[in-house]
Amino acid sequence: MSNEKERERQQTYIEKCRVYVKAFEVEHGRFPKACVVTFGCQMNARDSEKLSGILVQAGYEITDSEEEADFVLYNTCTVRDNANQRVYGRLGYLNSLKKKKPHMRIALCGCMMQEQAVVEKIQKSYRFVDLIFGTHNLFRFAELLSETLSSENMVVDIWEGTDKIVENLPVKRKYSYKSGVNIMFGCNNFCSYCIVPYVRGRERSREPKDILREIESLVEDGVVEVMLLGQNVNSYGKTLENPMSFAELLQEVEKIEGLRRIRFMTSHPKDLSDELIEVMRRSTKICRHLHLPLQAGSDRILQAMNRRYTKEQYLALVDKLKTAIPDIAITTDLIVGFPGETLEDVEETIEVVKRVQFDNAFTFIYSPRTGTPAAAMENQVPEEIVHEGFDKLLSVVQETAKERAALLQGKVMEALVEGVNEQDPAFVTGRLGNNMLVHFKADRRLVGKFVMVVLDTCHGFYYTGRMVDWLSQTKHTRLGKMVDNQWLN
Repeated sequence: MSNEKERERQQTYIEKCRVYVKAFEVEHGRFPKACVVTFGCQMNARDSEKLSGILVQAGYEITDSEEEADFVLYNTCTVRDNANQRVYGRLGYLNSLKKKKPHMRIALCGCMMQEQAVVEKIQKSYRFVDLIFGTHNLFRFAELLSETLSSENMVVDIWEGTDKIVENLPVKRKYSYKSGVNIMFGCNNFCSYCIVPYVRGRERSREPKDILREIESLVEDGVVEVMLLGQNVNSYGKTLENPMSFAELLQEVEKIEGLRRIRFMTSHPKDLSDELIEVMRRSTKICRHLHLPLQAGSDRILQAMNRRYTKEQYLALVDKLKTAIPDIAITTDLIVGFPGETLEDVEETIEVVKRVQFDNAFTFIYSPRTGTPAAAMENQVPEEIVHEGFDKLLSVVQETAKERAALLQGKVMEALVEGVNEQDPAFVTGRLGNNMLVHFKADRRLVGKFVMVVLDTCHGFYYTGRMVDWLSQTKHTRLGKMVDNQWLN
């Protein structure tokens, strides 16, 4: 079925859902409310915006409160076991809510639902769940919602895979000024510890014209920053009928007028090309930040992980990046406790952290995922050894990141104001091009605007500062006018 016909088909199910919504309004004197809770990565967050968009078109009001909701949807993650356990824990709470509101419907989707054992467990132990679907058939959510609302039985629809990409699904964005944009789906890398290729499927890239059209539409709607999303953006375009490299796509995105910032993640080191580095070097819109997962600093462990690069290759790549883009901020992912890893292997990872001087690192304890090669390896590491290595690595990562951040103290940098500070409403929080946060006093009407900020004090992983010439800017100008001033746009 063509993309257009599938969209039209789903639209008929949205209309069917509206009939239910109207009946609910008559019975309860209000519109039903829906709560979409996201677990996991930026890809999941973007999927949740599409699911919310479909719910809004069906007539639901979106709420952040599960207690208020008449329909709760958990968009799940399964990268680590604790993500699964969080979902199971929250389901017990939802069961207590549903007993008070029998009309409440509960749905589960996302990566965790692609695991057969998980679905079987939910069918057996969590019979109050109304709908289960996975990652490959998100575009059928309106159809599945319609079936759920008209049935008293659990609806289960899991696809093992798909080559289909349905464009132009409804979207309800969380932020008015920035947005994620999927450029591809799935992964072909099969790192031995990772469940993602099994639950997200093989790589498939969106057509560049569809990506560019979406970004243009977002910019027309006020978006100034986009995050291009993929499990491995560096391999973008390989599945297209007319192949295009990720670097070439970035050059086209940069041409879009009104777009101020471009970010992307995640990059696999084995596919980061000289062409991409050169495009980043020349760009005035691509942020000077690259997330480049290392995972381990031991060649023996990297080989067991099936990462397909060595420690020296990674270090050479970082040298090439820093030579071309001296002000680039590099962040990474690190895993401790992979099967067979020793404290000597962890020391090799620490050596790489010290040599690279990462601006930040997300450090994880290895979590066996059923179905991956690593989970079947016999030499699982004792818990006490894992924690000893993890604590030592984390200490070095934190110290290194603080030293890197301190280098910018006193500098003036551009920040995109992302929201009112959670601790003090007199402050706002801005994000720098290097992805770090700065908190400073300003009016909330600046949210979504770019401002120049002095980084007065480094607090390790964030800064406090002040807007440039705040007093002189406001001395003869009302703030409302200043917000619309070109200097802030």
